[in-house]
Amino acid sequence: MATVELRGLAKRYGAAVAVDRIDLAIAEGEMLALVGPSGCGKTTVLRMIAGLIEPDSGQVLIGGVDLTRAPVHKRKLGLVFQSYALFPHMTVFENVAFGLRRQGIGEPDLSRRVGQALDLVRLGALASRFPRQLSGGQQQRVALARAVVTEPRLLLLDEPLSNLDAALRDEMRVELRRLQQQLGITTVFVTHDQQEALTLADRMAVMRAGRIEQLGAPQLVYERPANAFVAGFVGRSNLFEVAAGPGGLVGPGGIVLAATGIAPQGRLRAALRHEKLRVLGDPPPGANVFPAEIALRSFAGAQALYVVRLDAGVEWQAEAPANPPLPEGTRVAAWFAPEDLLLLPFDG
Repeated sequence: MATVELRGLAKRYGAAVAVDRIDLAIAEGEMLALVGPSGCGKTTVLRMIAGLIEPDSGQVLIGGVDLTRAPVHKRKLGLVFQSYALFPHMTVFENVAFGLRRQGIGEPDLSRRVGQALDLVRLGALASRFPRQLSGGQQQRVALARAVVTEPRLLLLDEPLSNLDAALRDEMRVELRRLQQQLGITTVFVTHDQQEALTLADRMAVMRAGRIEQLGAPQLVYERPANAFVAGFVGRSNLFEVAAGPGGLVGPGGIVLAATGIAPQGRLRAALRHEKLRVLGDPPPGANVFPAEIALRSFAGAQALYVVRLDAGVEWQAEAPANPPLPEGTRVAAWFAPEDLLLLPFDG
């Protein structure tokens, strides 16, 4: 295990800034997610930690040692890429053993360590198979076994679950977290899937345009986003402009809103999570309550997604239990608690 520290890390490609002077400290044994939309710089950060890309400026310290200019093989890393990069002509055993053979590990110790790694990912019975004989989830486990068999001090994962279907992704999230906790290995993983970051990470860094917009525990980032970008990227929110003044808080369509902890007067952004806008049940005293109708209903399993049209002309989205169903055109009271309205800085 090792700590990781990035100091003023930056990378440009011509006039384009990929990573803009990032400072980041990752604790020993921590699982950190780098999340953000395509092109935000998260994969570039990961590859600079790995030594696959050389930064223009700044430092990469692993275990307290400056390895900014060190080659990949000097960093003692485990790498898992989006494509898994398994050798198709090698068996599962030989794929996992590849790194150990390059290190010159003798056969008895090699066999023992490969067997342990395969048992760790629950593939011990498939050691003689070839990658083409495995499912996507099994191939991903082989890639993980190959990454950890060399006993790296740092595990780097680049979109490791993106090639799997939805059911397999859910299964492998559990497996990946179990493996990381069992090994206690410091792990950095890149994903554009916010659900993956929320369920796996100890902390998440939300990136935009080469910078970290917010860093913190998943629950904190979800419940207290730093700005409208984070609120819109992590989770599903209704985002709108509000004005805070002596007379209170005024939202779209002139609706008057109640919120807790109102910021200084002026223009603000507001975020209302879909699950916080209720269309069922009786609103409690003090809630924000608005007459509305169901404009659209979409079935989504245990939940239903609604487009709710307020009488003031505003359309918001809500998430509610699928039963009882609310057909389109149903009159409802749309409501939410004052503490559920997130007030954020106005950023244009």
